[in-house]
Amino acid sequence: MIQTVTSPARMRGEIAVPGDKSISHRSLLFNAMARGTARVEGLLRAGDVFSTMRCLRALGVRIGDTAWGTVTVEGRAGRGFAAPAEVLDAGNSGTTMRLISGLLAAQPFASVITGDDSLRRRPMRRIIEPLRSMGASIVGAAGSNTGADGDAHAPLTIRGGALHGIRYRMPVASAQVKSCLMIAALYAEGATVIEEPAATRDHTERMFRAMGARVRVDGKHVSVEPGELRAVDVRVPGDISSAAFWLVAAAIHPDADLTVRNVGVNPSRTGILDALRAMGASVEVMALPDAGGEPVADLRVRSSRLRGTVIRGDLIPRLIDELPLLAVAGACASGVTEIRDAQELRAKESDRIQTTAGELRKLGATVEELPDGMIVQGGTGQGGTALRGAACVSHGDHRIAMAMAIAAMRAQGETAIHDAEAVDISYPQFWDTLQRIAVAR
Repeated sequence: MIQTVTSPARMRGEIAVPGDKSISHRSLLFNAMARGTARVEGLLRAGDVFSTMRCLRALGVRIGDTAWGTVTVEGRAGRGFAAPAEVLDAGNSGTTMRLISGLLAAQPFASVITGDDSLRRRPMRRIIEPLRSMGASIVGAAGSNTGADGDAHAPLTIRGGALHGIRYRMPVASAQVKSCLMIAALYAEGATVIEEPAATRDHTERMFRAMGARVRVDGKHVSVEPGELRAVDVRVPGDISSAAFWLVAAAIHPDADLTVRNVGVNPSRTGILDALRAMGASVEVMALPDAGGEPVADLRVRSSRLRGTVIRGDLIPRLIDELPLLAVAGACASGVTEIRDAQELRAKESDRIQTTAGELRKLGATVEELPDGMIVQGGTGQGGTALRGAACVSHGDHRIAMAMAIAAMRAQGETAIHDAEAVDISYPQFWDTLQRIAVAR
């Protein structure tokens, strides 16, 4: 699919974005593990979440649709899962594979979990090694690019069993790895303590507490005691990673005023707001009542004169998914935007450092690729680089497709985005929303 995008004369509107992807995954999985039945409202209806739903059903979980965006989940009370008759397919979803692996490590049967070509290239040693330390048997496949990579990739063959708690220092800040180990810790003998190199999103900690788990956070240390979860109803707020595209679109456009309604603003996820404010964006946060322990707000952004900034350090885990988009903002700002400490971008659906830099260059931006980030040259005056339309490719990566669409809304001429259907992984309504807020004159 090829999607063409041009710069609109104005951008106006109020937008409701899809449900938060991270919370959607967890609401399904944790309630499947729990005792009781729960309703999940506002569930994200997109490819990654469908992968989690499909895997859980293959493990014997009953998930029923009651209305659009609302499902019921009948919990299996910890260990009541069925051995899957087939290989579990996580599709393109790293969250599905890593979190469900934590569950499978504790089950009394063998299972195999795999994914698409992209997911089979992503690193899995970061969950394999600690799960083995807890007592699970896991065998992976060698990497596609090097025989020296051992069994660090999917498909993973997991033979669950009796687990024991461990103390583990994560070498890479990753909420997926942390959550995988927290899930396994519920089934282990003794407490598990996880040390993060930098704080990551805390949706698992919040939902575990709401479901009765004994979780304690002390700085960058998270400890989990074994125990059973109880089912809880969840109302999923809008995904700030989806909202981010419209926040940047409005900030970089010369005539824009957009409001995004009902967005989750968990502090572990709001790095995009901090970065945009540092760049001089006009961002208004209007708080709403919490949804299941998650803070929620309406976000209003208007046209802004952006300036370059430095994005690095502890801020990176709070906006890792939004970095390609912030590179677009940097190209439309005055001065230089520097992104560092983001080598994790190379292990996403695509090498997002390489693909972001390459696609932005096609639009006329000056981007220097670094081992751990990018340097984006903006304009020398009050405006950024004068982008021009071009033919871009998504590389099968939903966030690259959407980031290039936002850049195209500022570019002169027409931009054609190839493989644009990649957005279905996280935001199937993206192209419709883009057309709705674009005012031709």
